[in-house]
Formats: sequence, C-alpha cells, structure tokens
Amino acid sequence: MNTIILGTLVLAGLGLIFGIVLGVAAKKFKVEVDPKIEKIRGELPGANCGACGFPGCDRMAKAMATGECAANACPVSSAEAKENIAAIMGVEAVSGDKKVARVLCKGCTDKTTKKFEYEGEMDCKNAQNVQGGDKLCAQGCLGYGSCESVCQFDAIHVVNGIAVVDKEKCAACGECIDVCPRNIIEMVPYKANVVVDCKNNEFGKAVKVECETGCIGCKICEKNCPFDAIHVEGNIAKIDYDKCRECMICVAKCPTGAITGDISTRKHAVIHEDDCVGCTICAKNCPVDAIEGELKAKHKVDPDKCVGCGVCEEKCPKNAIEMVK
Repeated sequence: MNTIILGTLVLAGLGLIFGIVLGVAAKKFKVEVDPKIEKIRGELPGANCGACGFPGCDRMAKAMATGECAANACPVSSAEAKENIAAIMGVEAVSGDKKVARVLCKGCTDKTTKKFEYEGEMDCKNAQNVQGGDKLCAQGCLGYGSCESVCQFDAIHVVNGIAVVDKEKCAACGECIDVCPRNIIEMVPYKANVVVDCKNNEFGKAVKVECETGCIGCKICEKNCPFDAIHVEGNIAKIDYDKCRECMICVAKCPTGAITGDISTRKHAVIHEDDCVGCTICAKNCPVDAIEGELKAKHKVDPDKCVGCGVCEEKCPKNAIEMVK
C-alpha cells in the first residue's frame, strides 16, 4: 500500500513540476498574435476553399494583416465583409465588379447529339475518359455533375443534361472550374445579362450537326453590334464587357440562340419634353437612329427602334432622358 501511495505522490509531483515548466515556457516563448489577424479572420467566410491562392482563411487573414494581399482579395467574401476588413486594416475599401462562374453551354439533352449511351459512374471526368465523352460536341457539358459535387455553396446543379450556376449563390471560389474536364466553365461579370453560352470552336454546319444551339462563327453579331463589343475569335463569339452596353442586338440577331439574354428586361429611353431643349445631341449620338426631332424642337424616341443602350441618357446635357423598363 505504501508503494502505491508513494508512486501516486511521485507522479503527482512530476505532473506539477512539468505543468509549472510548461507554463513558464509558454509565457517565455509565447508568440504574440497581431489582433488584426483575429479580427480579419472573423470577417472571412471560413470556407477554406483555396480560391484566394492561400491554403485557408487563417493564412489569408495573416496575409491581409501584413499587407501581402489586398483587403478585397477573398473572392468569396461579401461586399460588407470586404469593407469591414478594409476598416480593420485602416485602408480604403476597393470595390471591384463581382464575378460568378458560368457554364458556357446550352446543349441540353434535346439539343445535342450523342455518340453513345454512357452507363458508367455518374461523373464527368470518368465519362470523359470513355472515348472522350458521350456527347458529339467535344466542348459540350457532359452533365454528370463533377462540378455540382465539389460546390460548397449549393450553387450549381445539373438541369436537363447541363450544369447551371445560380449566380446568387455562387461565391466565385473556382472549384467547379478546376474540376471540369472540358474547361467550359468561366468567370463572367455578375451583372452581365448577355453571355455567349458556347465553347465549340468548329464552324458552321459542323457545329449544327453536334448541337442546335452552338455558335457557328457566322459573325452576324459582330457585324450588327454598334459598340464593337463582340468579335468572333477562333469561330467563337466573345464579348468585351468593357464595351458592351447590353443593347441585346446580338441576342436578337444570333441565328442559333447561342447568345443568352432576356430581351424583355431591356430598358428603353424616354425623353421628358418639359426638360428637352432640342439640342439634337441625343439624336446625333444614337447608334440606331431611334430619336427624332429638329433643332430647338422637342425630341421623341421611337420605342420600336430603341435598344436601351443608354448613350442618349449619358449625352443629354439637360438630364431630360431617362432609361425605363
């Protein structure tokens, strides 16, 4: 019994000694943590998605606090969180246009041609390994949900054979882009209402054999765009969003429907006659000749011609023009 008691006392004593030693060591070798790091970490989403290029939110918080990256570097954070981080860092918040993932394909089940019926595991990467995929279009969405399975934000789902992104949920983490074996997912501006939903770089009839809604490289959109905002490169129409004014002429003219845009949402110009001085600036700058009126006379907009580009509103020196739906 004495041996047991003695052993217990020895162990307790050793534990006390080690505890004291560890406590002293912890204080002596304590690494001071910048309080800004903890505050910034509290504003980050905690997804640890790696879209920022850092291994996790902890590492990114440190990078922000030390100036290694900007306050708005997290692509997943909300605008409010970015403003809060900027305030913590004592800098001015830098706003940037939000981008979201977009699957550039409209080749749903009833619009595309298949080479064979795939019966393997429901995964795009596995399907791609079987004779390059079952769809005849080599750039078409396979629709087996590899992107859906990796999305941490429930922002992407397969609908009628193609993956569709919910831009309200998308955090632009890029996981879907990395996993897509056909590289057809890209980042587009959140505000973009006009998108070329195709990546097929074949031309004309060859595309139509594979998909009814593919871009055929006809350049009709390019020829009709009054703002030089769309050009066909490598048989694919590409939009320059810095120039695009969402007049949607390209949407209306595209013979295959490869360019997506809801024309019903397009605005049109209205001239408030009480404010109009008849300077003709709006009429001279309208790219589609939708404004009529003589010098020093009240001007009017022809709603059948107006494409809602907003040029007249910007040019009017009297603020007499308003864009309305």
